[in-house]
Amino acid sequence: MRVKIKRRQTIDRREFLKIAATASILANIPHNLYAQIKKDIPRRPLGSTVENVSALGIGGYHIGTKRLDEQESIKIIRSAIDNGINFLDNCWDYNDGQSEIRMGKALKDGYRQRAFLMTKIDGRTKESAAHQIDESLRRLETDHVDLMQFHEVIRLEDPDRIFAEKGAAEAMLEAKQAGKIRYIGFTGHKDPMVHLRMLDIAEKHNFKFDTVQMPLNVMDAHFRSFEQEVLPRLVKNNIGVLGMKSMGGGIILESKTIRPAECLHYAMNLPASVVITGIDSMKILDQDINAGQTFQPLNKDDVANLLERTAKAAANGKYELFKTSDNFDSTAHNPKWLG
Repeated sequence: MRVKIKRRQTIDRREFLKIAATASILANIPHNLYAQIKKDIPRRPLGSTVENVSALGIGGYHIGTKRLDEQESIKIIRSAIDNGINFLDNCWDYNDGQSEIRMGKALKDGYRQRAFLMTKIDGRTKESAAHQIDESLRRLETDHVDLMQFHEVIRLEDPDRIFAEKGAAEAMLEAKQAGKIRYIGFTGHKDPMVHLRMLDIAEKHNFKFDTVQMPLNVMDAHFRSFEQEVLPRLVKNNIGVLGMKSMGGGIILESKTIRPAECLHYAMNLPASVVITGIDSMKILDQDINAGQTFQPLNKDDVANLLERTAKAAANGKYELFKTSDNFDSTAHNPKWLG
């Protein structure tokens, strides 16, 4: 039996039944869920570079923890890429190198070419930074990364050390000239003043960063705010903004004032190229992919509502421990990494 369809094309009975079954399934999917399935995670320009990156990125720390099996880590990374998340975060010091090692394994079989790969170094001297750059490349099993960042710029003296003679900046620039890295940035989580000083010192050395990574979340807006103090300068200078700690390592959620999707949507609503989020299970990956696919720009009333709900909890930094404690300061606990 053959069934005629439009344009005088024909299909056999088996194909017709397959199409009919598919149509029946789609017809019974709720409209809002169908929209979520069809919509892609947005892509955004990365500052003044020629790159477009996914508005959500996968954090490197969580995928290397001991509680997560290596094969599950690889599955998470590959599934994220398959679902449109192309920005991958990592760092030389995450989980004694396991995060980079696992990510290197996940990026085999053609996945490296589909990813924008970033990692970070702690070294403040040229020697320590050069060593860490090369070690990261070996672990990641690649000859270059798309972005390398100075990690944990959290002390006022960090910019001076990085840009000093024989400082880490020299190693970064030499690595870039050698083709080991494409773009250079820095990251920190402690205080907006440190970020502003890093930008000032860089300008004095006639250097412009391609990216800056910092906390962007609904509570940051109320307390020692990167959003208010640093973000406008980055936007003005067309520097790629990398948001992190949208849920503060999960601590913000403990306030019971906001839900995970709202945390991500608030951060994505800011002029950030990408919001990096920690993912340690397929369930969380699915949750974050859904948040990315369903994101719509928030109106003023939406933003005001989120800020009002979180204002009291955010007032003293109780739920942003990366600012108010040394719990997140890995280089403070391991000063030898600085060189």
